[in-house]
Amino acid sequence: METFWRHGYEAAGLAELTEAMGISRPALYRAFGDKSQLFRAALERYIARNMGYVEAALTEPSARMVAEAFLTGNAEAVTTPGQPPGCLSVQAMVTDEAETFSLLAENRRVIQERLADRFRRAIGDGDLPSGEDAEDLARFLITLTTGFAIRAADGETRQALVALARRAIAVFPVSDPATHARGLRVETTLERNNT
Repeated sequence: METFWRHGYEAAGLAELTEAMGISRPALYRAFGDKSQLFRAALERYIARNMGYVEAALTEPSARMVAEAFLTGNAEAVTTPGQPPGCLSVQAMVTDEAETFSLLAENRRVIQERLADRFRRAIGDGDLPSGEDAEDLARFLITLTTGFAIRAADGETRQALVALARRAIAVFPVSDPATHARGLRVETTLERNNT
């Protein structure tokens, strides 16, 4: 998983992969079939180990809190000490293999759809204005987190990415001032995470 994460799909050669796993090439082929199947297993493991913030965000009581938890959770995940910076699914995006690219796009699409479903519910509940576009809001968040992953791989700090999350939350729609006040937790989250 970390070899794909550090090098991306294309640059992770079989020599690096087998060395990281401590197995021979024939053993890799017996266990996984080929490099793309190994990548699929690595991506599944990555999602299970590193993307819990998605589930946590979706349980937040307001749409704004969902957006905040999603963005700050991602900023934290892509800057976790002791792990490669960035995101495996973004690092591996540059590939000529259609199956691998499609797997990565599907992962982003599923998360985007789950966010959009949550925002549609928020619109129905009056938590977001009735004229809001749930799909557009979800696409906005996915685009930001993709950018966070790229910036983290470039060496951007956690604090800088959380500051960008705060800026994004400042423009996130709310239905009324009381809801808006409940949703402004980014700064509190940053303070809690730094203690």
